[in-house]
Amino acid sequence: MRCLLFVSCLLLCASCSSAYKKLQRTEDSADCISRFKPSFTRALYNAQVNVTGKHLSGLLMIKTMPDSSIRVVFTSEAGLTFFDFEWNKQVFRVHYIFRQMNKKPVVKTLRKDFELVLMQHLDAAGAYTLQTGQEYYRVFPDGKDYYYYITDPGCAALIRMERGSSRKKVLEAIMTGENKGIPDSIGIRHHNFNFDIGLKRLYDIER
Repeated sequence: MRCLLFVSCLLLCASCSSAYKKLQRTEDSADCISRFKPSFTRALYNAQVNVTGKHLSGLLMIKTMPDSSIRVVFTSEAGLTFFDFEWNKQVFRVHYIFRQMNKKPVVKTLRKDFELVLMQHLDAAGAYTLQTGQEYYRVFPDGKDYYYYITDPGCAALIRMERGSSRKKVLEAIMTGENKGIPDSIGIRHHNFNFDIGLKRLYDIER
């Protein structure tokens, strides 16, 4: 019984440990991340979404509008709209969301996921850089949320992106390939529950 209690305590301590505990503060600027910000003039992706055992697939469009706002619209292959979001400067707006998805935690999670990829927080006050080994974490705090962009030492390559708190990692995302400032593939994977998004750009349909 004592052994079981000891093991349980160890597991509890491990789960509470900080994902960013070993990172060291550096004098490197976080401003270099702006060079990796995607320029979504208009991009159409094949979208595969898995959430708590359920699968959704369809087309996801990211488009910059004439007023510089950004729209993200996800529809099924049959044309059913799952959600239609807009970011206009610092204002987020839900134009539409499918009834079964219309829950505050769902909308909040999706909003923050795409804000990480769209790099909506690069003007956050108090941005700083942390380092471990050959990875540099460019950190952009927004209230209790922290947006991490991990690069090589010279900030020449964006390795991955993360979102979480100052201690805990909530999700991990990557962008691969690039054509005219738009990534070919985007992957988002949550760590606190079973939810991932995979996007693959469709060039033929865009034409």
